[in-house]
Amino acid sequence: MKQAIGMDLGGTSVKYAVVDESGASLFSGQLPTCADKGAEAVLAQLSRGAALCREFAAGQSLALEGIGIGTPGIVSSDGRTVLGGAENIPEWENLPLAERIESVAGLPVRASNDANMMALGESLFGAAQGATDVVFVTVGTGIGCGVLVDGLLYRGYRNRGMEMGHITVRSDGEPCACGSVGCLEHYASTSALVRRYCVLAGLGDGEADGRVVVDAYLRGEAAAVQAMEEHWDYLAHGIASMINLFAPQRVVVGGGISEAGDFYFGALRCKVERYAMPVCAADTQLVAAALGNRAGCLGAAGLFLYENSHA
Repeated sequence: MKQAIGMDLGGTSVKYAVVDESGASLFSGQLPTCADKGAEAVLAQLSRGAALCREFAAGQSLALEGIGIGTPGIVSSDGRTVLGGAENIPEWENLPLAERIESVAGLPVRASNDANMMALGESLFGAAQGATDVVFVTVGTGIGCGVLVDGLLYRGYRNRGMEMGHITVRSDGEPCACGSVGCLEHYASTSALVRRYCVLAGLGDGEADGRVVVDAYLRGEAAAVQAMEEHWDYLAHGIASMINLFAPQRVVVGGGISEAGDFYFGALRCKVERYAMPVCAADTQLVAAALGNRAGCLGAAGLFLYENSHA
């Protein structure tokens, strides 16, 4: 059985795992991204995670196929270079990511958009198994999206599409880090939820996170209730737009906030049903990602475990 390293780069953490063809994580862990220190610091964390995986594999006498990396932003079609679009990681553009990690890890490296890697992971091992047309949404520091059409990832010409986080939900909205205004990511990401809650609750930056907001919501705190309702409303508009475009069999939602509990999906489903065109949503199920925060690593490893991984 083949094994490979899968790495999932997020705005706050680098997740890594040694994965086999069955989807089992033989070894895994995470490190802080250190994005605030710039691209070189992030590269160092990726290299450290890869080294830990290689050390485990050596101890188990495993011959690794390579390293797959899911990264925010737009990646070149050959899986070698991050072109840009990762607003949550400074300096993360025009970066020869595969070459840089290969030079220290000694294994072949392929990179792809992190949401596409979540999509591939859920398609191979999780909530999208058996479905041919799926919209994958990951809600975290930003908002990522992967779309499966007739069993293949749709990525746009030269791998530059599917930036769902930057569809406009408020034409008169606030500036987004991408350079536009009123983007879904600016209003519906977990970062946006926390920021809005802090404003409503009179808290300073850094005084809350997603768990704090969820706990406050469950206690019925007015600021948290308003912030969550706004979050669901914006996110539902974005998901409904994707349903109207693609009429998928499933919409799979992942990311830390999506693991808050059944109440989260209950509220989100109600709003999506309200905003999506009924004829487009007739065959659509909105479901939670089955793999949790493992999806990105499993999908990234799949770049080497499956020759026809279509990622």
